[in-house]
Amino acid sequence: MTTMTETSARFREFKMPDVGEGLTEAEILKWFVQPGDTVTDGQVVCEVETAKAAVELPIPFDGVVHELRFPEGTTVDVGQVIIAIDVAPGSGDAPAPAAAAPVQEPAAEPEAEAEPKGRTPVLVGYGVAESSTKRRPRKGAAAAPEAAAVAAAVQAELNGHGAPAAPTPAPAPAVPVQGGRPLAKPPVRKLAKDLGIDLATVVPTGKDGIITREDVHAAAAPAAPEAPAAVASPVAPAPAVAEAPAVVSDSARETRIPVKGVRKAIAQAMVGSAFTAPHVTEFVTVDVTRTMKLVAELKEDKDMAGVRVNPLLIIAKALLVAIKRNPEVNAAWDEANQEIVQKHYVNLGIAAATPRGLIVPNIKDAHDKTLPQLAEALGELVATARDGKTSPAAMAGGTVTITNVGVFGVDTGTPILNPGESAILAVGAIKLQPWVHKGKVKPRQVTTLALSFDHRLVDGELGSKVLADVAAILEQPKRLITWA
Repeated sequence: MTTMTETSARFREFKMPDVGEGLTEAEILKWFVQPGDTVTDGQVVCEVETAKAAVELPIPFDGVVHELRFPEGTTVDVGQVIIAIDVAPGSGDAPAPAAAAPVQEPAAEPEAEAEPKGRTPVLVGYGVAESSTKRRPRKGAAAAPEAAAVAAAVQAELNGHGAPAAPTPAPAPAVPVQGGRPLAKPPVRKLAKDLGIDLATVVPTGKDGIITREDVHAAAAPAAPEAPAAVASPVAPAPAVAEAPAVVSDSARETRIPVKGVRKAIAQAMVGSAFTAPHVTEFVTVDVTRTMKLVAELKEDKDMAGVRVNPLLIIAKALLVAIKRNPEVNAAWDEANQEIVQKHYVNLGIAAATPRGLIVPNIKDAHDKTLPQLAEALGELVATARDGKTSPAAMAGGTVTITNVGVFGVDTGTPILNPGESAILAVGAIKLQPWVHKGKVKPRQVTTLALSFDHRLVDGELGSKVLADVAAILEQPKRLITWA
């Protein structure tokens, strides 16, 4: 169900929907439309990032874009209006977006209070519960007179030193401001607050008029009050140039990255998992020479044409067979009801490193797939993750996960369980090593497997059986046939 409000018969507003499972906010990564663009029902208008993934939002009606309420890079609460659409263009004079901006956000507050408490129907699922934390009210129209006063003061100062009034571009950075509010990311706002700097007085140098950390530092520098006098003297800019390296040097000593989106979700999930589920990790080193030969043969098999064949495919199939032989390992712990929930299906998670952080999409009903189908699903999963297009639904409902640390040259590790799952298998690097084979030391392809499991669900015997079965299949891949 979409989230929108109807301001009149002509204008409609589209609210930030709940694009995940009870998420409360999302960051606008990119707008694909601008005011004046024509849009159609179902057209993607922007891309947002939630705590789970990047998601494209379609508009639910036809019309012309009247106004974008927030710039790119802004984190918006679920339920806030993000775009206004003129659904009847040409029917009369539309109010200018700039004139409507100061009253939009204040008007939204009484409307939100008038709505009944509870969950609001939105794009995915049935919305989010009322949050216990509330954002600080936006300044809205109150900031506009203040910014105008500052701009007027600067203009008057410049005119007093002989600068031409008409061509002066000083007020230009205020153009991108939404509702008179200076554009700046949350860390920059906090920095300004800590330094006692009013963002309305800061001249932005960032893209699209966004205030940067350097802008705030420059505004806080002691030489800042002397800036107007610099207009009258050609040598006055020298002190400002001399101060710049200090700011750059200071900021270069450390970099602060806001914890949000996928990275924030990863941190919360891993901490919750590590301190909720009692982890046990077991290891086994195995000769996978025959598995590597099988991979080479499958690459030449016409039935596998068009799909990617690699060792991870065989390892995934081996784990599925091991779960079939030991079904009790595929379970979940229900804390609320104090029950063990055994799953009769396997949604196989594959940990994937992406520019936005580690995500774990899963292959639904992997246990029912043939080897070619599993290979195709793996290929699609990896490609989608690399493109940053993995949907929240693709990351929900996993039961068991594989993480391939071997691609980084790592021998093994002690993986943390994906929350809600019973086990995770880490695959180390496959290396040529001396190995006793048929009574003689020979060079063989060897790897180390590590299985972490929730000891509330899986005892040592069961975990050992699963790991031993996976190792046995990789050592003798023909067991994929005899055991399947």
